[in-house]
Amino acid sequence: MGTPEFAVGILDPLVRAEANVVGVVTAPDKPAGRGKKLHSSAVKQYAEQQNLEVLQPVNLKSSEFQADLKRLAPNLIVVVAFRMLPKAVWDFPDYGTFNLHASLLPQYRGAAPINWAIINGEKETGVTTFFIDEEIDTGKIIDSRSLPIEAEDDVESLHDKLMALGAELVLDTVRSIEKGQVQAKSQPQENALRSAPKLTKENTKINWNQSAEKIVDFVRGLTPFPTAWTQLDIDGKVLKVKVYKVAAKPENHDKAIGSSFYNKEEKNISVAVKNGYVQIHELQLPGKKRMPSQALVNGLGWEKTYKFL
Repeated sequence: MGTPEFAVGILDPLVRAEANVVGVVTAPDKPAGRGKKLHSSAVKQYAEQQNLEVLQPVNLKSSEFQADLKRLAPNLIVVVAFRMLPKAVWDFPDYGTFNLHASLLPQYRGAAPINWAIINGEKETGVTTFFIDEEIDTGKIIDSRSLPIEAEDDVESLHDKLMALGAELVLDTVRSIEKGQVQAKSQPQENALRSAPKLTKENTKINWNQSAEKIVDFVRGLTPFPTAWTQLDIDGKVLKVKVYKVAAKPENHDKAIGSSFYNKEEKNISVAVKNGYVQIHELQLPGKKRMPSQALVNGLGWEKTYKFL
């Protein structure tokens, strides 16, 4: 059970390992693009290429889907980046239902663990398999793997690393369950739990009152998707700007927070923050493509009165 490309990266190794995949469950097709044509999930596209049966239930509690489950009779369900399951589903297989989560549980329970690990400046993350229960990401842990978060990692690079690591872990977990070697353990009780809530318009806006280093982590944790954004005041005209690539430059100054200038030598737009500057190397104006700061300044020019809000 899964929907995005991340789930394909886990399903494909199972198929290549000749696991007996009796069916694939994914999200219903959704209209997308200007023409609003129906678009199928990455998992559905892959499954159809492999001639696997695909189910796309709107309601996981429906009698039709329950009948399909009984017909397919899976003795194990693997869940990767799907939605919350009712007990009638996760409790159906003889060997239970396990989920692959892209964090080291119990840290970063929630919808966006890869993003929030980078945003919060973590130096390590990983993947965890656990048996699903009534709550979200709280079930007994089967196994986990960890890896470092490099300074140059953004969401895209860390996503790919975790997908490869997760594929290995899921294969090992399936084999352990098959051999009856699993000894699942309750998640440890930790006082300081960090969550990974869904990303929204509100929590993806840059706060220029933070340190340069925190802002850099924030942008990395949202690049390339869904992308950090800010507002740019161009002499009274306020534009919504997406920010993709930045660097921190610690330095003492007396400039107002959010004030900016174009750095000709280093070819970036520098924004004043409390402990120095955030250098913007790539950004995107409304209706324009993602571009280097130099290209934007060549076309728009840049005045010291321009301010980031």
